[in-house]
Amino acid sequence: MKSKYLAFAIASLLAWAAPAGAQGKLNVMTTTEDLASITREVGGDRIVVESIARGYQDPHFVEAKPSFILKLQRADMLVVVGRELEIGWLPPLIQQSRNAKIQPGADGYVDASLQARILDLPQGQITRAMGDVHPLGNPHYWLDPENGKAIARTVAGKLSAFRPNDKAYFDQRLADFESRLTEAGKRWFSLMAPYKGVKVVTYHRSYTNFADRFGLNVVGYVEPRPGIPPTPQHTLDLVNEMKRQNIKIVLVEPYFDLKTPNAIGRQADAQVLVLPPSVGGTKDVPDYFKLFDYDITLLVNAIKQTGAK
Repeated sequence: MKSKYLAFAIASLLAWAAPAGAQGKLNVMTTTEDLASITREVGGDRIVVESIARGYQDPHFVEAKPSFILKLQRADMLVVVGRELEIGWLPPLIQQSRNAKIQPGADGYVDASLQARILDLPQGQITRAMGDVHPLGNPHYWLDPENGKAIARTVAGKLSAFRPNDKAYFDQRLADFESRLTEAGKRWFSLMAPYKGVKVVTYHRSYTNFADRFGLNVVGYVEPRPGIPPTPQHTLDLVNEMKRQNIKIVLVEPYFDLKTPNAIGRQADAQVLVLPPSVGGTKDVPDYFKLFDYDITLLVNAIKQTGAK
């Protein structure tokens, strides 16, 4: 009997003294597949990552399923885009999870935007007449690879805080990710350099950071205001402006109805390009690197085909 107690005591002591590397993997939830991809790059085999939203979904409008609550209950960390992107669906899920680790302000709640460069910060008073304007700036900041590095740094810091003994591992993976992203960025900038200043129209303001980083000139939107469906008058005005400026490309997110963009394309003699703004937006975009590979290849081919300037 004594031997049983002794064996139990030894096993308990060994478990208590086990190094951090022997702990179970950190369970990380993210709100989008972009954040999941970057978090996976940094966390490696020390974490398990799952995204709530799929890349082909509009991240502003995600159905709050009960299954998400169960997953959030088990999470050690929750990484969010922030800037109120998820404000329409995430707060009740977090609240109903009753997981103290991931409530806003808790150590496990990670706002990925904190070190990112944020564009479209509104000036003055914001009213509903302005449409779905984000008072904290454009939340689609991940479409700038430099912000991808900023997201990775934020995540690495949090992972190291949770598992201090694994800090060197996370730091090494962060450095490797940043290095590979820098090298890939050189290739992307080289591909886009000949087309700096090309004028495009976009459906929503998803591509602001992408356009700013790679030199596109966004001169109009299919939406008259953010989140407001296109009206016949606005569509007519947009077509006339595209004809006047000889704009040949309309960028559309995969979750918007193509009826109006296609009509605009026909009337303005422009190409409508469905350009996924997120990892998982198409089966050809399984990770953060492939997102830029895919989008830039698609865009460059369209510019060549249309002669856009």
